[in-house]
Amino acid sequence: MIWIDLENRQPTDTDIPGWTPWSEEKWQAWRQRSQDLVTELAQLEAVGQREVRNGVIDNNREHWSALKPWLLALSHGKCWFSEVRELYSHYEVEHFRPKKQAKSLGGEEHDGYWWLTFNYMNFRVCGNVGNRKKGGWFPLRMGSMRSSYAAPCEESEVAYLIDPINEDDVKLLAFDETGDAVPFPDCSDWERQRVLETVKRLKLNEHAALSDERRKVWQKVDDLIEQFKQVKARADLVANPVAQDRLRQIRKQVRQMTSPDAELSSVATWCVLFRNDRCLTRLVT
Repeated sequence: MIWIDLENRQPTDTDIPGWTPWSEEKWQAWRQRSQDLVTELAQLEAVGQREVRNGVIDNNREHWSALKPWLLALSHGKCWFSEVRELYSHYEVEHFRPKKQAKSLGGEEHDGYWWLTFNYMNFRVCGNVGNRKKGGWFPLRMGSMRSSYAAPCEESEVAYLIDPINEDDVKLLAFDETGDAVPFPDCSDWERQRVLETVKRLKLNEHAALSDERRKVWQKVDDLIEQFKQVKARADLVANPVAQDRLRQIRKQVRQMTSPDAELSSVATWCVLFRNDRCLTRLVT
């Protein structure tokens, strides 16, 4: 999983690699259309026309899909949850808070967050391997406030699902040498629950191809680390230009694998941090 600074980004930004910026007029028109659609949904909700309301949502998929290329550009074309480009299948604009129906941990159903259907801050990019299983799953911690259209309080909800646009959330997810996504070693019991449920609901370990690829990345970085340690030991004994050049090559390879635009860069980074060696941390900084 990777952190996406969605709060401070807009489609009008000119510094996003691979993205042709929208004009301010186009962006404001998209936002106005979003407001108009939410007004229509609210009117239908007010008169109890929930099925019609949900039909309006389904019939306007192209509106949120228009932002898909921009959302993908923010992550260098990677799924925000799995951090791969192809192995997690076709990528979709996923609604973090479900549109039409929200399910709790025990399977109880609540009305969805329909008023956030066209709010780009509720959009995430997810491969359909995980998105299909997640569906309307969005449980809250017991005792948490639950937001509604009449009394919106999303910022006060305590959600189970780890959110890619929350930098602290993303740090809760770690990886091991087997290719599995696991809780951060020092996380609390509640944080551990969140990681385990997120991994389960998004099939972050069930999808064999994804775990296999993580394992390959880990092994490759692990091999580079061993090479680095061996070459550095020789370079430290005597001034050796050949050894110094090899160290630079290894650093370059590791930094390429841990770069934000590389697939599974967080796995590569964890492989380095797992060693808990201050000298090695310089490979990723």
